Amino acid sequence: MAYSEKVMEHFTNPRNMGEIDNPSGVGTVGNAQCGDIMRVYFDIDNAGIIRDVKFKTFGCAAAVATSSMATELVKGKTVQEALTVTNKAVCEALDGLPPIKVHCSLLAEEAIHAALWDYAEKNNIVIEGLKKPKSDIHEDEDEEDY
Repeated sequence: MAYSEKVMEHFTNPRNMGEIDNPSGVGTVGNAQCGDIMRVYFDIDNAGIIRDVKFKTFGCAAAVATSSMATELVKGKTVQEALTVTNKAVCEALDGLPPIKVHCSLLAEEAIHAALWDYAEKNNIVIEGLKKPKSDIHEDEDEEDY
């Protein structure tokens, strides 16, 4: 499995790794099937702009790289702009991911949404277009329809 140079660069030199004390929002998501866990911390100012973002990820190279790239894509953006960062955008910014690792970019998208959800709940606001995030990105797939 070959990773792009950008994936390797973000894996070996991740941006925005760490935690934020007293964050405006925190989102934690995981994938029970592969064991990846991603936590994103936001510092959002009164104007709704993400001033700082940090992440902690337990997972493979692709999970760390997508976390790093996702934080780069939302930093300095408004809450509404952050909501538009998709897993596809994360993949493209990394010059692609092997098909078996695309779920890592989904994890990054869900972690952003989970942190935005936490921020909205803490501040008693509604972020247009934001749905309640899943804690496990595969939780729908394992359930049978009866």
